[in-house]
Amino acid sequence: MSIEIKVAAVEQLFSQLDVEINTFQTETKLHCNAGCGKCCTKLDIEASPLEFLPWAFHIFLNGDADKVLAELEIKSSTICLIYNPLTLLDKVNGSCSNYPYRGLICRLFGYGATKDKYGQLRLATCSIIKNEQAENFENSTDSINKGLPVPIFTDYYMNLSQIDHHLGNIILPINKALKYAIEEVLQYYAYRPLPNGYKNIA
Repeated sequence: MSIEIKVAAVEQLFSQLDVEINTFQTETKLHCNAGCGKCCTKLDIEASPLEFLPWAFHIFLNGDADKVLAELEIKSSTICLIYNPLTLLDKVNGSCSNYPYRGLICRLFGYGATKDKYGQLRLATCSIIKNEQAENFENSTDSINKGLPVPIFTDYYMNLSQIDHHLGNIILPINKALKYAIEEVLQYYAYRPLPNGYKNIA
């Protein structure tokens, strides 16, 4: 399967998830605070290279793959390279510099559920939402276990791995996943023609 087909399949999965999340947010009234990026500053976020393949393909098509790869090679912090804090010292406020191309973990956290050892669904969200939107959070938890549809982490990661079993099942620290995704794209096009319309990429 070509990189282009894999990217299209991942993007289709993400579009489906976006619809589910929008519906869930409408029903529960849960929302992220404007400008909040606290979850992105977590030091041990892990992801698969496959969920960042659309991002890697995008920066490759824009001629930035080698530059970003070099940045990842020297980056010492484990905070996601794509995250932009409001200031260097700010641990709460910031944003994703490539939001449309964020990974599956970035999309699911906050509005996706995991199953506990009893098989009950638990919303995986941040302390800010739990504390500042406590009533809506409690109501949403009750509604989920009464049948309110909610995206489920394991279901989406299983669907992701069906696109590419190898790339979808490698779980790495997020910056290593980003690096792996770029290397996958660069390796693929090393001896193949570039996509139509991008013949002049250096």
